[in-house]
Amino acid sequence: MITDVTEDLEPIQLRVSPASEVPFADVETVFGTRGDPAHCWCQWYKIPGSDWRRFGDEGLHDRLQDQLHASGIGRGLIAYDGETPVGWCAVEPRSDLPRLSLSTIVKGGTAHPDFDDTAVWAVSCFVVPRNHRGRGVARAGGALVVEAYAVDPKIRAKVSADALFHGTVSMFTHAGFTEVARPRPDRAIMQVELAK
Repeated sequence: MITDVTEDLEPIQLRVSPASEVPFADVETVFGTRGDPAHCWCQWYKIPGSDWRRFGDEGLHDRLQDQLHASGIGRGLIAYDGETPVGWCAVEPRSDLPRLSLSTIVKGGTAHPDFDDTAVWAVSCFVVPRNHRGRGVARAGGALVVEAYAVDPKIRAKVSADALFHGTVSMFTHAGFTEVARPRPDRAIMQVELAK
């Protein structure tokens, strides 16, 4: 159970579960039917750019469902406020995200340059439905290092909500991550090493 308090808002009690262990209807509730999440289904880093358009929304939805029901390691987490699903976080081996290896953010520098190292996991996406944002929801299998590619909104004049799906520098710092590289002024590679 995670308790988080954001200024001027009531504290929330979050329960976080592996997405592979919850009803897929809860994942669908978080992703919704409109906006970027409903058109991506956390597949952006998993599908090469040349193949992206051939799937369509329904195909991307089905791919995530299949990934969550496949045997083996998990692909994401679902946060609950009581019984209400309020957030998604994608976290999985970095090597499972082929498009990420081509990203200028990752190429900009990392303490773990071997992209195929399955001990390095990536936090690649957060989804929080609009009516649950601003409450700290996003702060909350063999991985030795977890790596994230955070946005630094202090550098940009204006940052839209859809540009924050990577998470923010302050959010990861609050969770114990440290900055290991700054490939662009507004993007930072954040890492935390896990106990062996």
